[in-house]
Amino acid sequence: MPMKSMRSETRRRDLRVGLQDASRARNVPAQARFRKWVLAAAKGPTQVTVRLVGAAEASRLNFAYRGKDYATNVLTFAYEPGLGDIVLCPSVIAREAREQGKPLESHYAHLTVHAMLHLRGYGHARATEAARMERAEIRILRALGHANPYVA
Repeated sequence: MPMKSMRSETRRRDLRVGLQDASRARNVPAQARFRKWVLAAAKGPTQVTVRLVGAAEASRLNFAYRGKDYATNVLTFAYEPGLGDIVLCPSVIAREAREQGKPLESHYAHLTVHAMLHLRGYGHARATEAARMERAEIRILRALGHANPYVA
């Protein structure tokens, strides 16, 4: 099946952002939005590719790398600080936004910022790490004009 081409790159000093859309989804934010969210969460040298995928690919990747047999909203592949890939699944993100009563764009922004923080070394395995990461997400999203994603 041919991949819908949506490649773009933004370079700014030590920042490189690529975008690929293999999802065939509607209502996906514009390329400029993804760049803005990545830039807002980036710190230091950053090279990242954001890839939008269908549910089947999200499920395959989630199973292969996390042992979880379902399509997930976001996966982060951090190769070293500031270098990695972000995989987003628009169908899962749209469903979650509807279920949670959140604006779709805000949910995309949150998941993109969340993944970027993973690339910067943030985690959420322990409660203290999770609290630190959530505070950073809320701060970045507020600066971008989005509400706190953890408040219903």
